[in-house]
Amino acid sequence: MKPINRVLLGLSKRAERATSAQLVSSFVDAGSLLASIGNNDHQIIFGRRGTGKTHVLAKLSADAKALRHLPISIDLRTLGSTGGIYTDPSIPLPERSTRLLIDLLWALHDGILEHAIDDKTFDLHALQPPLDALRAAISQVKVIGQVVQTDSSNQADSSGDSFELQLNGNPVSPVSAGYSSQSNRSSSRAESTTTTGDVRHRVNFGNVANCLKRVSESVEGRRIWLLLDEWSEVPLDLQPYLADLLRRSIFPVQGVVAKIAAIEQRTNFRIEDGYGGYIGIEIGADAAASLTLDDFMVFDNNSQAATNFFRSLLWKHATAMADDPDIQSLTESAFAAQVFTQINALQELVRAAEGVPRDAINIISLAAQSAVNRSIAVADIRSSAQQWYQQSKESAVGSRARALKLLQWIRENVIGARRARAFLLPSDVRNDLIDYLYDSRVLHVIKKGVSSNDTPGVRYNVYAIDYGCYVDLTTTSNAPLGLFQIDGDQDDAPRYVEVPATDYRSIRRAILNLEDFYEHVH
Repeated sequence: MKPINRVLLGLSKRAERATSAQLVSSFVDAGSLLASIGNNDHQIIFGRRGTGKTHVLAKLSADAKALRHLPISIDLRTLGSTGGIYTDPSIPLPERSTRLLIDLLWALHDGILEHAIDDKTFDLHALQPPLDALRAAISQVKVIGQVVQTDSSNQADSSGDSFELQLNGNPVSPVSAGYSSQSNRSSSRAESTTTTGDVRHRVNFGNVANCLKRVSESVEGRRIWLLLDEWSEVPLDLQPYLADLLRRSIFPVQGVVAKIAAIEQRTNFRIEDGYGGYIGIEIGADAAASLTLDDFMVFDNNSQAATNFFRSLLWKHATAMADDPDIQSLTESAFAAQVFTQINALQELVRAAEGVPRDAINIISLAAQSAVNRSIAVADIRSSAQQWYQQSKESAVGSRARALKLLQWIRENVIGARRARAFLLPSDVRNDLIDYLYDSRVLHVIKKGVSSNDTPGVRYNVYAIDYGCYVDLTTTSNAPLGLFQIDGDQDDAPRYVEVPATDYRSIRRAILNLEDFYEHVH
């Protein structure tokens, strides 16, 4: 096999096991991404699986450490030592929430202590008292549920008298008589604790915030960066309580910066507390406006920028993980010239990735396996993209039958009937099946806030259908003709859009009515 193809073949397997140094050296900044998140604001970084959230946090951690700050990276999948206790429905919500919050605080405490021990310039004598105080404050964190005490008692009394006279044939005692009296009394008492009405909880954080403030003041002007990855792995019912811990105890501390990586469709940052307030984080008020990684790397938004990004991404990953000095020394342009037969093959890869770096890495790995001893051509990318779609995405969507039916219906109505690759939905429409398909990376949001003159005041989001859904049609007469349809100068002369804009005269041809799907399945 061609040496460079062997390296590409191993990318999909080695990327997940990359060291921190490899992650940093292979990081590619997408436009203003790093500038947008490298500030001191508390932020939420949204992105689907494979969009690079973990990679971004690793880069932030490295940059903070280079400035002698204290980055504390916490993978919420592995938080604590209690296994699946957070998801156990038999354990009351207050108990599960309390354990989660305490585990996070202990991870923060231990991370600060590890940095202080590793960095000999820290004054441990000054840091130890506030750390001890924080350790004591952690035990005061509780999530308290509202309960109602119910007592019940029962008492019963009964009494009775009876007299009996009996005649018999005995000459000695012809008559016998008897008398009996009976009295019974019983009582019972039952005590139970029940929950009535709406369940309300309050969180008691005690003096955690004050202790964290003292800790931040003791680290000699350095910032503590709390980097939380895999937020969406926390059960949805516990997420607001974890968010409330951040809002009340961490966000107010000037020396602490929090960055949270999450999947938007699997987050629950805020709930009402039943007292007129809320538990959790209000995005835009308590934390800076979030950003979505999907917005930075979509081919249809800016083809040249997306191509440059993915070329750099592959080059940096390959040279960081290769053992061959000849490959390590390749320039970016020389690397691309060796990997692809022509620029069209690279552009086809970028189009197939739909803005998701993990998909690009897996597709190029399959293409390298197919090419063996030659450079990768457009045909290799197309066949590999279809294979990756069928193996990774279609089978996953198939586990939810209704979502698969919706995807098939969209293919028939958008690709089949309209000869388009995308459709529009009103921005305020939330649909669980659409969210599931988006989370599964078979639908992609490539533009938000599109408007039309014939529907003033209504905004739409542009959803592109995954490349794998139509790649088999690209060389046939049924291939899509463009992104989506809009009206031309005459209503009977529609044309296709390639790069989505913000305003149009009319986009009614591109709007998808989901009610038609539900009528279809019924």
